[in-house]
Amino acid sequence: MDVSSDLQNQLYPRLKTAVFTSATLSAQGCFRFFKERMGLGGEWGAGMEEMLLDSSFDMESQALLYLPENLPDPNHPGFVERAAEEIERILKQTRGRAFVLFTSLKNMEEAYRRVRERIPFTCFLQGERPKTALIEAFKEDIHSVLFATASFWEGVDVQGEALSCVIIDRLPFSRPNEPIMEARLDHIASSGGNPFWDYQVPSAIILLKQGLGRLIRTARDRGVMAILDPRLLTKTYGKTFLESLPRCPVVQDEEAIGRFFHS
Repeated sequence: MDVSSDLQNQLYPRLKTAVFTSATLSAQGCFRFFKERMGLGGEWGAGMEEMLLDSSFDMESQALLYLPENLPDPNHPGFVERAAEEIERILKQTRGRAFVLFTSLKNMEEAYRRVRERIPFTCFLQGERPKTALIEAFKEDIHSVLFATASFWEGVDVQGEALSCVIIDRLPFSRPNEPIMEARLDHIASSGGNPFWDYQVPSAIILLKQGLGRLIRTARDRGVMAILDPRLLTKTYGKTFLESLPRCPVVQDEEAIGRFFHS
């Protein structure tokens, strides 16, 4: 539930220096969430140096963030059907070449079933083959589309034209009723914190950054990031998510995707 005290007691006393580095350690423009989870407060934070850098890539010219309008809330029963229609339109603009990432197997399988017959591109589904075999097949078929869930949100590196678009169906909030998550949230609440803002929002921001981070892997890559969750635009916390993402042009006009690839 909480590893901070174990790290303080069993790891940090043995170290002379520790360096924590990643493209996705920060949330809401700071390292507070990471430091609290890792027990890097109080005496363990003394003398700590922090550095938060912009991406080494030129995201302003290499990437585009597309936020479609008029999609229902992800909890609405008609969301997956409408999302599948939007995915189809996006993939026709990008000519395939996309990861479509989901937070649940159910939504992944339903969207795959709805979209695969409507587009002229090879569609791969997580679970059909081993992960490495799927990645290799995706790389070889330049205009293919991969529908996947959690294991493809991080640790996957596809460089070049084969991956020119990452589509995410909804913000990756953790399920509050999972036993460990429920215990973490109860612990935060009993300590006087706000479980939503102190844990659920920053952890979802980090996971979202990891998923979108599949797209731009080299200085030569270009592509579109699409998030189908309207809460980015309708909820107060949506602004917090957007401010935590790499700075790049944000559009709501679907035709802007086509113009981006022809620029």
